[in-house]
Amino acid sequence: MERLQFITHEKVQETPVRQTELFCRGGGNWVQFRMKSCENYQELKSEALQVQSVCKKYGAIFIINDYVQLCKEIGADGVHLGKNDMPIAEARKILGDQAIIGATANDSETVELLLQEDVDYIGLGPFRFTKTKEGLAPLLGIDGYEKIMNNLQRKNISLPVIAIGGINPEDISAICQTGVHGIAVSLAIAQSIEIEHITKEFLNKLQIQCNL
Repeated sequence: MERLQFITHEKVQETPVRQTELFCRGGGNWVQFRMKSCENYQELKSEALQVQSVCKKYGAIFIINDYVQLCKEIGADGVHLGKNDMPIAEARKILGDQAIIGATANDSETVELLLQEDVDYIGLGPFRFTKTKEGLAPLLGIDGYEKIMNNLQRKNISLPVIAIGGINPEDISAICQTGVHGIAVSLAIAQSIEIEHITKEFLNKLQIQCNL
C-alpha cells in the first residue's frame, strides 16, 4: 500500500482533476477523490470520471470518499468511509472482495472496532488542526499515535494505519517513528502553488524517514 495518499480538495485554486494531474506528475500513486459539498450526482460523477482518467494514465490507485454506489458504477479501485457513512459490511457486500475499503478512526476505541471489520487500512487522525474537515475530532498529536500504534504492535496487528490531518513535510520524521504505515495529505498539497514539487518533497522525506 502506498505511503503517501492524496485527498483532493474542492476549495482551492486548482480543480480536483488538475490537482490529481500534478500530484501524479510528482510521483504520487494514490488519489482519494473527495467532493463532499457537491449535491448534484451527475456533476459528481463527471468530476470523478475525469480524476479516474488521470489516475489510469499514471497507473495510480483511485479511491472515492464516501460514495459506494459511485465507486461501483465507475469501477474505482475502492472507497474510503467515515464514521457516519455506509456500514463497512454493506459496502463490502456491494463492492466485493477485490475493492479497497478504508475507514476513518479518531481514537483507540474506534480502531479496536475497525479491527473487527473487513477494512484494508485505517485513516487515523487528526494529527493537528486542519481546515479540510468540519467538526474536527480531538487532535491526536505524536503521543496519540504512539499509544495506539504501540497497542497494535503488542497485539501483533499489521493492518496499515495512515496518519491524517494537517501533516506537513517537516512532520514526517516524528510521525514515521510512531510506526504508522504512511500519511494522507490534502490541503498541504492541493493549495500549494507547486503541487508537483511538494509531492516530490513528501515522497523524498517518506523514503528517507520511513525506510521505503
